[in-house]
Amino acid sequence: MKNILIAGLILFAVCGLRFTVYGQEEVGKMKKVVMVIAQDGFRDEEFLQPKEILERNGIEVKAASASLTEAKGMLGAKVKPDILVSDINIRDFAAVVFVGGAGASQYWDDPVAQKLAEDALNTNRIVAAICIAPVTLARAGILKGKRATVWPSEAEQLKAAGANYTGRAVEKDGDIITGSGPAASREFAEEIVRALLNR
Repeated sequence: MKNILIAGLILFAVCGLRFTVYGQEEVGKMKKVVMVIAQDGFRDEEFLQPKEILERNGIEVKAASASLTEAKGMLGAKVKPDILVSDINIRDFAAVVFVGGAGASQYWDDPVAQKLAEDALNTNRIVAAICIAPVTLARAGILKGKRATVWPSEAEQLKAAGANYTGRAVEKDGDIITGSGPAASREFAEEIVRALLNR
């Protein structure tokens, strides 16, 4: 009886281990995120902290920008983009994240960025934006009737686009996640991770 019990415990431990490894492999295969950064003036923490948290959870991260030349953060970070925003195939990713910073306004009226946000939402992807980047989502027309937050200076832009501006650090409404600024970077990233792993 004792041997059967020991064998059962070993089998349970092995199966549990295999399940855990399988789960991590699946996350790695199925969960890829593209983060859109400004060519000049993205907010360092809003890219680096979420990237670290996503990768720690087994999620692959690609950086996208308007050029493949080195992008510069407001605080000195340098990032070599993996892909052009115009070359993103949203079907390759589980989520698109628009990073803020002063330079993020380059995407506000960019039809390619706006279509990316629309296509992501229409194909049941997570669409996330932080700091002033939610303005891109607002101008794409996807925040109408949705709870959302943004850097306070741009609150009126969200309201004008029909969003229900909450002023919270992080807001989630369906597949849309918005963050208010650098201080919310960690919470913003954790919300994205939860949304991805619960799909």
